[in-house]
This record gives sequence, structure tokens and C-alpha cells, in this order.
Amino acid sequence: KAGHKLRGGERLEVDVPPPAASEVLPEDVPLDVLYEDEHLIAVNKPPGMVTHPAPGVWTGTLVNALMGRVSLPEQDGALGPDGYRPGIVHRLDKDTSGVIVVAKTVAAHARLAAAFKDRDTRKTYLAICAGTWKADRTARVDAPVGRHPVERQRMTVGGAGAREAQTTFVPLATVSGGGRTSALVRCEPRTGRTHQIRVHLAHLGSPILGDTVYGRASAVIARQALHAWRLVIPHPVTGEDLRLVAAPPDDMLSAWVALGAALPTELSVE
Repeated sequence: KAGHKLRGGERLEVDVPPPAASEVLPEDVPLDVLYEDEHLIAVNKPPGMVTHPAPGVWTGTLVNALMGRVSLPEQDGALGPDGYRPGIVHRLDKDTSGVIVVAKTVAAHARLAAAFKDRDTRKTYLAICAGTWKADRTARVDAPVGRHPVERQRMTVGGAGAREAQTTFVPLATVSGGGRTSALVRCEPRTGRTHQIRVHLAHLGSPILGDTVYGRASAVIARQALHAWRLVIPHPVTGEDLRLVAAPPDDMLSAWVALGAALPTELSVE
């Protein structure tokens, strides 16, 4: 019994039940595929799509869509208390769009996961955020991120179980009007903590537009204006750099224009 206190010297036998059968089914959902071979697939994830099934969300995820298209590996830990994650080596928040890579074999999963863990990847995001940024202001934030002590769905600088987190922010353009100033910022996270870019920008006093968790709702975009723009990662078999680019989505481009600014030439996908 759970309440029984052990005194020492007892022998315990535990029958571990098998993992609960997943109720995850393949779904016929169109995907914007950026790259695919027999080892991996890279997708431009749309905003509003959860990366993988988890308690409360078992349909409509990227994994559901991929299962309707390819075979995903059942690597160690694919099915656990946090959900069903076959082939998943990194995640994007539900309302963050952009490049995401998924393994198609157990070996590819191990090598891709190691590349992220060892920081052998180069990640570049685009964000539209509030606040004034000087054209030559490159901000390098080195601030650990952990769970908020009260609001458990949020992360914060410091917090419970804080882990090192570093992000570099480079302003691409700014716009002022209607009593507010906004900036289009290139974000280069060195680590990959939950909500890292969102937390670090809020920490700088420049929360992402539309981010209702770390900032506030926006009239020009219905979600946080954050996009995983570019990812460079070593191919799990050849070791050669695989450069993946997802064009900025229409809602972010429209939001930037609605703020009264022209699109910077750097937004070209070439």
C-alpha cells in the first residue's frame, strides 16, 4: 500500500504494467515539406498546430499528420507520460510557426537528438516585438530559464529548476506609429529551453506581439509573432550541413505591414 512505511531489509516485487496503448491515429493533413529523404523529414509547421499528441490533445498534431504520410520510429521514450513523440527531436510551441525536423529511423533520431544536445545546430527565428531597438543594438541575453513558481504554465528567468539559456537578438528594422514602437528582430538561441525566446524578450522589456502569456494580445496578429526561420543541422548519415529555410508566414508579413513598415530585404528566403 502506498501508505505503508518501510523499516529496511524488506524485499519488494513490482509488476510494471506495459505502456498504455496509444490512441494516436494517422490523419490526412496537408504538410509544407521543406526536405525529405529516407532518414528524416523537415516541415514548415503552421501556427496553431501542436507538435505531438499529449494528454488532452490526441488529434490534429504534427505527428498525426506525419503518420498519415511516413513511417515514424518507436525510439526509446516515444510513448510516455508527456505524450506520444515518435521521431520528435525538438519542438515548437503550438503558436510558433516554422522549421521542424523529424527523424524517420531510430538511428537518425539518436544522431539528430545528439546534435541538438551538443549544440551542433544553428537556429534562427524571426520575432516582432514591442519596444524601441537601435539599429546597431545587438542584445546577448545569458539568463537561466525555469518554471514560474506560481503560474506553472509559464517559464521565467530564474524560477524552479532554472537551466542556462543564451539568446542573441539582432534588430532588422523598427517602426513607430500610433504611440508605439515595434521591432522586427532576428533571434539566435544557443540553448533550447521551453519558451526561451519569449521569456528572454519579455525579460528585455520587449515582449513578442500577440504573446498573451508573456505580453498581451495584438490587433495585428492573432498569435505570438514568432517564426522558426532557418535551421542548419548536420545530416544524421552524411554529416554534411543541411540548411533548411521556411519563408516568413503571411500573418507575420501582414502584421509588419499593418504596423506601417516595409519588408526588409533580409526576409528573402534565398
